[in-house]
Amino acid sequence: MSLVDDVVGAPEEAPLRTVETFEAYYQRDYRKLLGLAFVLTGSQGPAEDLCQEALTEAHRKWPKISGYDRPDAWVRRVMVNKSSSRSRKLRSEAKAMLRIGTRASVVVEPTERSLEVWEAVRRLPERQSQTIALHYWDDLPRSDIAEILGCSEETVKTHLKRGRAALAEHLEAFNAPQEVTDQ
Repeated sequence: MSLVDDVVGAPEEAPLRTVETFEAYYQRDYRKLLGLAFVLTGSQGPAEDLCQEALTEAHRKWPKISGYDRPDAWVRRVMVNKSSSRSRKLRSEAKAMLRIGTRASVVVEPTERSLEVWEAVRRLPERQSQTIALHYWDDLPRSDIAEILGCSEETVKTHLKRGRAALAEHLEAFNAPQEVTDQ
């Protein structure tokens, strides 16, 4: 310590941040990530694939992303982006199948209410669906969602508002009693 440091006081050093190992992160966040992937895809198998793809990329880049303030947000952003790519690919494949005349498979509506709701969420425009999933499934605040999706909080607020309105309309129509007509 120099004489100046003794009189003025030594400069404070920034506190050291502990870096979490990938294994610890994986153990802590895997279940929530898998749940988010299920909400985004609607199916266990694709959800597991999506989750593993995002985690594989995170593992590969862990020395860099572990130093981020929010590595979990980075992983969720990768997952959301991969989900978007997957959706585009599935739409392309479906269009190609229609062009060659193959019938689309029949989708059986789930009977459990929560599955009905998430199915309705998946029918929303992509960003609304992702925003609703991150907000209600992962219980993330708008600021975190904005970071994950790479947009402003106002944009997130707009997607939430429009998504909720569309869901309310869709679910209300789904639950409306059917009119009985006499023939």
